[in-house]
Amino acid sequence: QHARKDSKKDAASAVEEPESDAEEALATITPGDADEWELFHFSGGLSEYVKHINRDRISAHEPIFFSRTDGDIQVDVSLQWCSDAFSDTLIGFVNSIKTIDGGTHMDGFKSALTRTVNSLGRKTKALKDNDPNLSGDHIREGLGAVVSVKVPAPEFEGQTKTRLGNPEVRKIVDNAVSTCVAEALEEQPNILNSVLSKALQAYKAAEAAKKARDLVRRKSVLTKSTLPGKLADCSSSLKDECEIFLVEGDSAGGSAKQARDRRFQAILPLRGKILNAERHDDAKLYKNNEISSLIVGLGLGLKGEDLDSLRYGKIIILTDADVDGAHIRTLLLTFLFRYQRKLFENGHIFVGMPPLYRLELGSGAKKVTKYCNSEEELERATKDLPPDSYSIQRFKGLGEMMPDQLWSTTMDPDSRMLKRLTVDDAAEASHMLTLLMGDKVGPRRELIEAHGKEYQFDELDI
Repeated sequence: QHARKDSKKDAASAVEEPESDAEEALATITPGDADEWELFHFSGGLSEYVKHINRDRISAHEPIFFSRTDGDIQVDVSLQWCSDAFSDTLIGFVNSIKTIDGGTHMDGFKSALTRTVNSLGRKTKALKDNDPNLSGDHIREGLGAVVSVKVPAPEFEGQTKTRLGNPEVRKIVDNAVSTCVAEALEEQPNILNSVLSKALQAYKAAEAAKKARDLVRRKSVLTKSTLPGKLADCSSSLKDECEIFLVEGDSAGGSAKQARDRRFQAILPLRGKILNAERHDDAKLYKNNEISSLIVGLGLGLKGEDLDSLRYGKIIILTDADVDGAHIRTLLLTFLFRYQRKLFENGHIFVGMPPLYRLELGSGAKKVTKYCNSEEELERATKDLPPDSYSIQRFKGLGEMMPDQLWSTTMDPDSRMLKRLTVDDAAEASHMLTLLMGDKVGPRRELIEAHGKEYQFDELDI
C-alpha cells in the first residue's frame, strides 16, 4: 500500500492491523493525483505504531499487545505508558478507518482499563481499603494506545461519521481489555507498579489542587470574591456572546480595559510568562497564581471534563508582536491544549492579530490613517508613494496603542482580524508540543537543523 509523500499525517491515520503483532502493518491512503509516492511500513504492527506515538517520551516499558476475536468482531490493542508525560494519546480505528471522535470501542477500552487497574491495585494492596478508586484520567496519564477493531456492519454516528455507534462492540472490547490487560500486568508486576505509582501521583496532585479547582463555578453562581481580582469581567451572562482577552501585562491590560465593550468583552491581564505545562505536573500548575487565575477566570472546570462551566464563547490570546509575546502565546496554547483539549476541538480558542504598523498619509484635514499587519502589506501600501508623503509608526507593544486604536484594529468585531485555532490531528499536535515544549533538547535541535535553511537570519525577530 502506498501514500502520497506530502500526506504523511493523513496516511498514518489508516492502518492495516495484523493478526499478530509480529506481522506487518502498513499505513494507507486512497490514491489520488500525485507525482511522488512513499511506502509507510510498520514492520512491528500496532506496537511499532505506539512506539511512534511515544517517540518523544520516556517509555516505562515495552508496548503491551493483544488480539482477541469474538464472533465476527476482532479486537487488536497495543498500549504503553510513559514516565515523563502528563497526558494520554489514544487512537482508534474501525475497519482501518480512523475514528477521530471515538465511539463504543474507545468507551469500552477506557472503562475496562480503569476498572482493571483499580482491581489490581486493590489486589496488590497498592490501594488501601479506605482509598477511593483512581479515575480514568489518572490511570491514563502518560498512556499511548492504539485500539483497532474489525466490525462486519459498523454503524457510524455524528455529522462526519467518525464515531462508532455499535453497542455490542463496547462489551466485546471491554471483555478483551479486562482479560488481557489483567494477565499482562499480573505477569509483569514491575509494569503494574509503575502504572499504579504514576496514577497515585496524579491522584495526589489532583487532591492537592482541589481547593483551586473547587473555586470554579458557573458564571451564574460566581461572586466577585471568587474571581481573580485583576479580571475585568463583562456584564452579559450569556456564554455564547461573551469573549475574554488574555493580554500581556498591566500596560496592555489597561489599554484593553479602556477600549473594550463592557457588555460582552472581558479582560484578564497576565503577569509575565506562565509555567510550561509540558514540563510540570498538575500540582505545580495549580499552585501557580497565573494558572489558577486562568482556571477560575475562564471557568475551565476539572482537567479533561466537559466544558459545562466555561464562561466565554471566545478565548482570545492577545500578545505583543515580538519574541516575548510569541513565547507567552505558545505557553498559553500549551497549557490550554494539555488542560482542556476540547477548547480547540469546539472552536473556542482564537489569536488576536494586532497591526504591526500605523501608516499616515497626507496631512491636516486630508490625513488618512491605515494599519498594516505585516512588512509585506506595508511595502505594498507604500510602493508607489513619494517618500515624504507618509509617516510610519511601528507598534512595539499593545501598550503603545491608544484605546481607540486598539478597539478599531484589534477588538471591534466588525473590523478586527482573529485566527481560530483548531486541532485536526490530536496525536500530531501532541507530538509537536512535546517536541517544541518538552525538556528533550536533541529532537528540538534536529527539527531546527532540518528546517533552519527555510529562514533567513535577518528575518528572525531576535
